[in-house]
Amino acid sequence: MKSILIDAGPLIALFDKSDHYHIQAIQFLKSYRGTLLTTWPVVTETSHMLAFSVRTQVAFLQWINRGGLHLIETEYSSIARMIELCNKFQDVPMDLADATLIVAAEERNIKEIATIDSDFYIYRDVRKRYLKNIFIK
Repeated sequence: MKSILIDAGPLIALFDKSDHYHIQAIQFLKSYRGTLLTTWPVVTETSHMLAFSVRTQVAFLQWINRGGLHLIETEYSSIARMIELCNKFQDVPMDLADATLIVAAEERNIKEIATIDSDFYIYRDVRKRYLKNIFIK
């Protein structure tokens, strides 16, 4: 089964009905066939942005618990690479959540991401490749 990474933007949009990308996020999930992968920093960022409602935060966590997302653990050994990435892309800037997604892509040879973040058109992995954004075309 195909696996892609998903960033906080589409996740926030999925659970925030007032978000500009809400309908697109729903349509994306209805049509996507595969596994969605993300990292704990992305879950934390999403939860923080959904802080307007504890009920919404809980719904997000319940969705993850039902298998909506699969979480990739960030290993201690990846911290040096995340520091390197954040320093390399500091003019963008790259935050912790984005760095963990790039590291996850490198470690698992994942080539696609669902994001609303245009920074992923700048970030490159260790092989000098960009992740293909399949959320915004």
